[in-house]
Amino acid sequence: MTIAQTTPTLTGERADLLQTLGKHRGFLLFTVQNITEEQAKLRTTVSELTLGGLIKHVADVEESWARFIVEGPAAMAGGNEDWANGHRLVEGETLAGALARYQEVARKTDEIVASLPDLDVDHPLPEAPWFEKGARWSARRVLLHILAETSQHAGHADIIREALDGQKSMG
Repeated sequence: MTIAQTTPTLTGERADLLQTLGKHRGFLLFTVQNITEEQAKLRTTVSELTLGGLIKHVADVEESWARFIVEGPAAMAGGNEDWANGHRLVEGETLAGALARYQEVARKTDEIVASLPDLDVDHPLPEAPWFEKGARWSARRVLLHILAETSQHAGHADIIREALDGQKSMG
């Protein structure tokens, strides 16, 4: 499964950023090809991470940060009440559902980036101990953060999948 780009043809920096993000989304999605629901929920390392949980988490994170680009810090309010369940598929959730949601989140992110008047549009970061006090992030910086988050978790997913059945994204 790949995430189809539905935005108009872009050039320059936006095209480069979205194409790179798309590539890393593809790496993440590759790790869940041909797995069962049971495998999507299986821990293969000492961490709590699962393949289905990583898809869910990356979709949640991307959605929050994409909303931040448009709405500012108010978009980041709440959402951490059940941190552990944000990293796993819970009762009633399926891998297919998580993948469909991720595809929709990716589509919306791509549309936001394509429609912005300028990637320099910025907002103050929400108050949190892990953010520099008074810092502001531009849309560009947020997009780079989404890219880094996606890439990092694609690597986690690759390790989980390899431990599950030997399948690797590369090599």
